[in-house]
Amino acid sequence: MTNTAFPLTREESATPDGVEILGSVPSEQVAILSYEALEFFAHLERRFRKTRKALLHRRTKIQVALDTGARPDFLPETFALRKADWKIEPVPADLRNRRVEITGPVDRKMIINALNSGADLFMADFEDSTSPTWSNLIQGQINLRDAVRREIEYVQPETGKVYRLKPHTATLLVRPRGWHLDEKHVRVDGEPVSGAIFDFAIFFFHNARELTRRGTGPYFYLAKLENHLEARLWNEVFCEAQDLLGIQRGTIKATVLIETILAVFEMDEILWELREHAAGLNCGRWDYIFSFIKKFRKHPNFVLPDRGSVTMEKHFLRSYSQLLIKTCHRRGAHAMGGMAAQIPIKDDPERNAAAIDKVRADKRREAFDGHDGTWVAHPGLVELARAEFDAVLEGENQLDNLRDDVWVTASDLLEVPQGAVTEKGLRQNVNVGILYLEAWLRGNGCVPLYDLMEDAATAEISRTQVWQWVHHGAVLDDGRTVNLALLSRVMQEEMEKIRQTVGDVRFETGRYDVAAEIFARLAISPDLEDFLTLNAYPHL
Repeated sequence: MTNTAFPLTREESATPDGVEILGSVPSEQVAILSYEALEFFAHLERRFRKTRKALLHRRTKIQVALDTGARPDFLPETFALRKADWKIEPVPADLRNRRVEITGPVDRKMIINALNSGADLFMADFEDSTSPTWSNLIQGQINLRDAVRREIEYVQPETGKVYRLKPHTATLLVRPRGWHLDEKHVRVDGEPVSGAIFDFAIFFFHNARELTRRGTGPYFYLAKLENHLEARLWNEVFCEAQDLLGIQRGTIKATVLIETILAVFEMDEILWELREHAAGLNCGRWDYIFSFIKKFRKHPNFVLPDRGSVTMEKHFLRSYSQLLIKTCHRRGAHAMGGMAAQIPIKDDPERNAAAIDKVRADKRREAFDGHDGTWVAHPGLVELARAEFDAVLEGENQLDNLRDDVWVTASDLLEVPQGAVTEKGLRQNVNVGILYLEAWLRGNGCVPLYDLMEDAATAEISRTQVWQWVHHGAVLDDGRTVNLALLSRVMQEEMEKIRQTVGDVRFETGRYDVAAEIFARLAISPDLEDFLTLNAYPHL
């Protein structure tokens, strides 16, 4: 392992050998893609490219096994590791109290508002809530660089209102894209690169030293891991990156989103692989539901009811969240709750009260179960969530709540929730799926729809449920079967509703037809495609 520190002062417009930038780079963005930053990134890309590809191929082989009847279980080969007493390394002071975390895309105004929101931490998201246009990604890196240095400012074009950081702000975390996503605007040695490594490397190169100088650190969320080997790869990336910049190993801290049905069986192993860099695990509930549908896609006995009825009170989700708490606290790691999708409703007090009651109940459940903190999507929910955790937590967290009363088996985690499949649920999935995808294609990855904040994870539930219902001929509560004819009629009617809602001009100038074509193709394809965003990415 080398310990050569890359310099931070040299600036050139040329790119290192073998590195191609295919996206346009305006003059104000040149510094973020400096020669040294790209050299640092290219080193990591070359060093870990083969391993990443092998792990993605391993995912494909595991899916084939699941399609033919295999079921996930706790690994027999790591039984001794799960039984042994060990803990992760202690976390820094600014990661010990995580009562409320707010998340959102890397938009400049959003970053300022989130850091000013009163939340304890802010996760700046390059993943599910950011549409990965080249402009979004590069400007997002500039925005975060400026935020780290407290130089960020935004002027609202319509009003002239100026947004600046308050003296005290939330602690920053960053979520790079998942291992499965490429970045098509950059090539190294003629090949597309890992979006995850690109997001991580550019942010880390420009900000790691500055963050440590300011008394905090480079903190991350890791998305969509499916097993401990994928966590091991991130740990190796972290070690190499810290060595290259001459930063002490363990400075990076990462929280892993447990948002796949396979990862829940390897939580101990994931924490072990990252133990020097781990900060905790998070219940990524929406992607978890999506993963449950996707992984068991071939089996009619795994068909889920309407999305709205698959709540955290369902046994398979309750088991997942409580096992996460028990696992984390035994290892000295934070157990973070998930996102409530509701957002404040300004123009309807009655609907707003109902939404707030749902959020309050969700956060109360998390706090009493033993979570150390939770996620919100809107600044207006920060104090509500904090009040529920303040009512339960006596100190900074609940790491001493070991939940020895929890015992979860594989059958608990795989218990399919019961409930109805309805025409209303089918229409909601079609409508929301098309509206979200249309916004994503225009560069917006975080969209308020029908009083809920939708991102790629919730859109994935919508489109995979439709595929599952069509593919397995789900029977609606009124006795009709979900088939191609019914789906075609529903899509036509929902497209007309969308046109009437947005107006003819916006409909014609938007990307609704493209979104509907992609959604329909994915909904009726013989095989369930792994990710909506992979199929939509070429259309950006």
